Amino acid sequence: MSDLRPTADPLPEFPPGFRWSTATSAFQIEGARDIGGRGRSIWDDFVDSGRIIDGTTAEEGPQSYHRWGEDVALLRGLGADRYRFSISWVRVQPDGLRGVNAAGLDYYSRLVDDLLNAGITPFPTLYHWDLPSPLEAQGGWLNRDTALRFADYARLVADRLADRVRHWYTINEPAMTTLQGYAVGTLAPGRTMLFDALPTAHHQLLAHGLALRVLRAAGAHEVAIANNHTFVRPLHDTEEDAGAAAVYDVLHNRLFADPVLSGHYPDFAALGLPDLPIRDGDLELISAPLDVYGVNFYNPTTVTADSGPVPFAIVPTPGAPVTGFGQEWPIVPESLTALLVQLRERYGSTLPPVVVSENGASFPEPDEPTSVNDQNRIAYLEGHIAAVGEAIRAGVVVDEYTVWSLLDNFEWADGFTQRFGLVHTDVATGTRTPKASYRWYRDLIARSRA
Repeated sequence: MSDLRPTADPLPEFPPGFRWSTATSAFQIEGARDIGGRGRSIWDDFVDSGRIIDGTTAEEGPQSYHRWGEDVALLRGLGADRYRFSISWVRVQPDGLRGVNAAGLDYYSRLVDDLLNAGITPFPTLYHWDLPSPLEAQGGWLNRDTALRFADYARLVADRLADRVRHWYTINEPAMTTLQGYAVGTLAPGRTMLFDALPTAHHQLLAHGLALRVLRAAGAHEVAIANNHTFVRPLHDTEEDAGAAAVYDVLHNRLFADPVLSGHYPDFAALGLPDLPIRDGDLELISAPLDVYGVNFYNPTTVTADSGPVPFAIVPTPGAPVTGFGQEWPIVPESLTALLVQLRERYGSTLPPVVVSENGASFPEPDEPTSVNDQNRIAYLEGHIAAVGEAIRAGVVVDEYTVWSLLDNFEWADGFTQRFGLVHTDVATGTRTPKASYRWYRDLIARSRA
């Protein structure tokens, strides 16, 4: 576990108009899984499968479906420019196939109005992993039709909210859905298909392209995809490890960035990977120019060559402190600078301004309501914000930084055992208690505007 502490060095200056944000997602904070006409998603199925480490169900915790006003008050107190939240597909369209649930859209409409009244720009995400179960039963993201259903859902949301919401994320972390949800099964829907999961990448990106077209037609000012990126490092300075790192870079990064930013996929045949189910016109939709490009970043990834079913193994990053996830999540802030510079060098003029759409860390903290003195988190955030500043000085255009997360929330398969929040959440009661990091981020935002 890391024993990081904040430094005494001043944070870098950021360009005028640089924005500060924080984020959550619907399934992780809303609760109310059987209330207000909400349907059933793959994460409801995963919860009921008994695979959550602490046995929680996402009903516990923030309960923001009933307590969103408290979240808005926290955002106002923070001084955030924007709030990245997600809209639950199954709360808007319970079966993902037909009709609309007015009560679900009413909830998001109230949230949007309260944010605007508080002077905070709503920046919703249309899809943060809560695929309707009936669509999964028909193949989920393996089925091209799911992308078409997503476009229909996007139109329902835009018809209700686009008169007030001008900034949108389409899909969150398609890489994690493909790699963890369909390839190795550690996240919903829990399939273990290895390379046979690759069509899910194309269908998610197609869904992004279709939704982008819908949102633009509805008057959106800014549309992004939020891709999870990592800076890939070979363990050894050998040809074998360099090759392993290249393959992992393709699967985690380039598979999801190349088609969006360059209009083509990596050369899968050269890596011995199966072709994707691309049809005429798909890549034109997927590569429609973006207003900003969302980068979720948490840690670098160190790999070495392996002779197993995949040609790489993820290994600990030598000498790096770690978060509460242990060696899976090393803390190397300069890797964020390296990644952002790499994106600029790789994609050149096709890379729009970058938004850091998620960045944060989990550390062990008490369960009971208390004001946590989370100096480790402050040090993590300070290091990564400084890394963004270094990337800006190196010529990367970055417009915004987003902390994951506003609140301690249901951390997917880890339940409430991992806490990312600027605000402590009591699992049983939903009581919110700002941490030291909340006050630190509030003061940083205020200083940036002085």
